[in-house]
Amino acid sequence: MGSHHPYARELGDFLRARRGQLRPHDVGLEPGGRRKVSGLRREELSLLAGLSTDYYQRMEQGREVRPSDDVLDALAAALGLDAEERRHLFALARAARRPVPTREEHEPERVPDSTRRLLRVMDTPAVVLGRHLDLLDGNPMAEALLGDPDRYPPARLNMLLLMFDDTLTGERTCADWERQALDYIGMMRAAVATDPTHPRATAIIGELSIRSAEFRRLWARHDVRESVSGRKTFRVPQVGDIVLDWDTYPLPGSPGPVMLVFTAEPGSADADRLRLLASLHATRVSR
Repeated sequence: MGSHHPYARELGDFLRARRGQLRPHDVGLEPGGRRKVSGLRREELSLLAGLSTDYYQRMEQGREVRPSDDVLDALAAALGLDAEERRHLFALARAARRPVPTREEHEPERVPDSTRRLLRVMDTPAVVLGRHLDLLDGNPMAEALLGDPDRYPPARLNMLLLMFDDTLTGERTCADWERQALDYIGMMRAAVATDPTHPRATAIIGELSIRSAEFRRLWARHDVRESVSGRKTFRVPQVGDIVLDWDTYPLPGSPGPVMLVFTAEPGSADADRLRLLASLHATRVSR
């Protein structure tokens, strides 16, 4: 295995990002004199994990290393990884032990007919997202909340591309934007971990890296999300702020699309605003 193994590079980048987010006092070390790096030094992390600095450095550089599970356990403990991050570390490392994958043919993602029927009978906003957050389908309530998908070329219907679309900033903004952007970025990171050279992922990440300094900063954190749920505030003209809970539900396939469903607390003001939004949307469509 050489230095061009995509999983080895991804593993090295992940380790470097996690090391950069730790400070000496986080792990019980004295900061010492003047430091050239904001996070832990390689030699400090190597010491904590019981590894030689040279071996750890080769891991970060994506060079020819095949870390054992014991080594990975030691690194996860030294870095203070949570359960999700630890699974991500092991997945990357185990993939990096295998030969460089051959280029695969990638079939278009499809939404089962039964899932499309389910979307149409749901009375709350719901969409189906592909593995790289492409918007594959949605119901009328989702169109009322997120906007008419026909306004965009199919290649632009992607939650990350829309999240960082400057033309939408003044039209629809939301509170705690960075946390929500990190949720989507974390989902993309999890997808990249299964196939680092997928052309769709490469295209989306490449475009956003070129045109968005915010994306570059957040992507460099190497945060990962496997199954995501949370709360999001939508600022919608004519209705105002709507706070909705959202959850993702995997659909058949490995890896496959997920259904993203937005719900409001029954009887709440947000539920009332959501019904008003649906009514306004239905009126516009009928006209």
